[in-house]
Amino acid sequence: MFLLSVVSLAIASVSAFFSLSVQEEVVKVALACTAVFAIFLTLICAPWSLKLTLVAIPFVIERVYSLSLR
Repeated sequence: MFLLSVVSLAIASVSAFFSLSVQEEVVKVALACTAVFAIFLTLICAPWSLKLTLVAIPFVIERVYSLSLR
């Protein structure tokens, strides 16, 4: 189960990266949809530790960013 979640997380990361760097609209939408689907698959199959890490990362990044602006 952990391997499936890591593989789907890797697919989501690669899809998101390529969707930002591709110029073709149809390919960009397809890659973004693939990334969203893979993230949902990761959240369904992942153990609790990975789920909490994935949810906590944006909050930590926002906290660090707000502290650096002061």
